Amino acid sequence: MMHFKLIFPLFLFLLLNPNSNEETIAWRDSYKLSWENFRGEPKTNTDAVAVTASGITFSYSMRRSDSRIVDFSTIVEAHFYPNKSWYNKSEADAYILAHEQLHFDITELHVRKFRRQISQIKVNHALKSILDGLHQNINTELSTMQNLYDRESNNSIHKEQQAKWTRYIENELNALEAYKSKD
Repeated sequence: MMHFKLIFPLFLFLLLNPNSNEETIAWRDSYKLSWENFRGEPKTNTDAVAVTASGITFSYSMRRSDSRIVDFSTIVEAHFYPNKSWYNKSEADAYILAHEQLHFDITELHVRKFRRQISQIKVNHALKSILDGLHQNINTELSTMQNLYDRESNNSIHKEQQAKWTRYIENELNALEAYKSKD
């Protein structure tokens, strides 16, 4: 059995070191982030009040018979990186924390989309390149949505847009409930 492991966490929507043994928190419906989860050193040269580091962790294995791929399995998870996430204690509040939680929820949404795409794949000789391509595409989509969310909500300052995004992500997560991360 061949086993490939790829990890592409997003930090400020840029790829981090994929070989990191970084502490993580897996997304769960029953678990919401708290400020205690944000353990990174706050940045002083920015207007940001907080930064959420989250990303998609993806691995897969393939079973072969002779030279043919006969089966495969995958693991896809949304992870939060406490030591890369930070906040400015003097400005942080529950509203800002909800904005940061939604960044993590957006990561989970893309995990669900990715799982749905994987569920539609049939075993074939190009499986590795198909999985790698889907993974690359979903990370691009994730980065695009994270940036759009911050831009449209003006990093949570625009309360009406923040509320719109909260409703939108909640509806999208509900639509993909069958693919959610398990508690």
